[in-house]
Amino acid sequence: MPKNAFSHVDAWVFDLDNTLYPPSARLFDLIEVRMTAWVMTALSIDQASADHLRKHYWHTYGTTLAGLMREHNLDPDPYLHEVHDISLAVLTPDPVLADRIRALPGRRIIYTNGTAPYAERVIKARGLDGLFDAIYGVEHADFLPKPERGAFDKVFAKDRLDTTKAVMFEDDARNLAAPHAMGMGTVHVAPIAEAADHIHFHTEDLSHFLGQITG
Repeated sequence: MPKNAFSHVDAWVFDLDNTLYPPSARLFDLIEVRMTAWVMTALSIDQASADHLRKHYWHTYGTTLAGLMREHNLDPDPYLHEVHDISLAVLTPDPVLADRIRALPGRRIIYTNGTAPYAERVIKARGLDGLFDAIYGVEHADFLPKPERGAFDKVFAKDRLDTTKAVMFEDDARNLAAPHAMGMGTVHVAPIAEAADHIHFHTEDLSHFLGQITG
């Protein structure tokens, strides 16, 4: 990885789930269980149907919430509170990752399809609290989810982010297409690489990757 590829960067944007903690934590599995339960109750359908809809809406709209809002006009606030009310006991602090994020020059930002309060809980459990200049959740995009370009437009406008001097780290390759189109650097953080024109770099280990940047 050429270190000078990031010499122009003064804003580092991180996704949250499966990016700032390893996928092996399987934290999102707990959220998905609560999502399915919420859909069952809200739509009065059985578990199999609710699980199918959850997955269908995620593939179609980017998040289950987006599908529920568009197709059923459901209030997002109770849903978001319920599905993110999970135990974070599986997460452990990562002081090495914390040091490497702290060493990044410029502003450090979180942008997640979850909520900002949930993100704050997660980074505290990971020992990363106090390292970020801003935390944006789906509520800051008026509940429009990544990967939609409009979601990025809303959040980055609020932040006054110069996308030509920024890089985004994401586990979901779909969510890097819009940042790439906006002139951002893109880093796919996932166990398996995906070949796509909108992905500049891939890493299985975020901490190691950041260590290469900061030295």
